[in-house]
Parts: sequence; structure tokens; C-alpha cells
Amino acid sequence: MTQWQCSNCGYTFGADVPPDKCPSCKEDCTFRDVSCYIPDCGGAGNIDPNLVAQKRDPIKKKQ
Repeated sequence: MTQWQCSNCGYTFGADVPPDKCPSCKEDCTFRDVSCYIPDCGGAGNIDPNLVAQKRDPIKKKQ
């Protein structure tokens, strides 16, 4: 299962594909894959701490 992070509120969750709207903020957001793909990282839901720790500006989903 892929770990996704909302570009708007930062909510992180596991799903095979990202939804149209964030389960947390209920906005129409983009999601980035924060899954861990190397043996050295992990954590709850196999999230890459190097990706989740970064603060980024929200990316608006193209209409």
C-alpha cells in the first residue's frame, strides 16, 4: 500500500491510489507519495521520514 501526503494539510494515510478529496481537510488536493522504498527508512505505515519532514507550499490540483 502506498503512503500519501496531502499537499494542503499534510495529512498522511495509506491507500492504493489517492482520493480526489483529502480525508482530513476535505479539499480537492494533490497528494505526494511518501512511501519508503529503501531498507534504511520506515516507520508507521512505512513512511519515508525524509519526505514527511519537509515543509512544502501547497500545490493546487489542475482542473
